[in-house]
Amino acid sequence: MDARHPRIELRPCRVQDIAAVLALWERAATSGSVTDYPDAIRKRLERDTDLFLLAWDGDRLVGSLIGGWDGWRGNMYRLAVDPDYRRRGIARDLVGAVERCLCLLGAERITALVTKHEEPAKAFWRSVDYIDDAEMGRYAKNIG
Repeated sequence: MDARHPRIELRPCRVQDIAAVLALWERAATSGSVTDYPDAIRKRLERDTDLFLLAWDGDRLVGSLIGGWDGWRGNMYRLAVDPDYRRRGIARDLVGAVERCLCLLGAERITALVTKHEEPAKAFWRSVDYIDDAEMGRYAKNIG
C-alpha cells in the first residue's frame, strides 16, 4: 500500500492482469505499439517481472509503468494512469518505485520513452527531474 494513497496498491504485473493492462492503456489513450497484444505482454513478463508495476484501487487497475534493465542502463515506458485517477500522484509513485528497483540493480542512468507530441507527458517527466536529451534520437524497426 502507498503511504500517500492508502487505497492504491503497487505490485508487479502478473499474467492474469494482461487484459486489464490492455484495457487501461485504451482508457488512458496511450500511444499504441505493435506489441500491444496479450502474447507480447506475456513474453515481457518473462523478464524483469518486478519492473512491470501496476497501481490498483481495489480490483480496478488505475496505473502502469514498465521498467527495463539491460545490465547497464534502466529504461521506463508505457506510463499510463486511468483518466479518473490522474493528478493524484499515482504516476509519480510508479516512477519512484521503478527507479528504486533499477537503482538496486545498479542503474546509474535511467531514461524514459515519451511520445513527442504528448505535452502533458513531457511536462510530467520534467516534474520528476528527467530532462529532454536533445543529443539522442531514437530509431526503431518493427519486425514482422
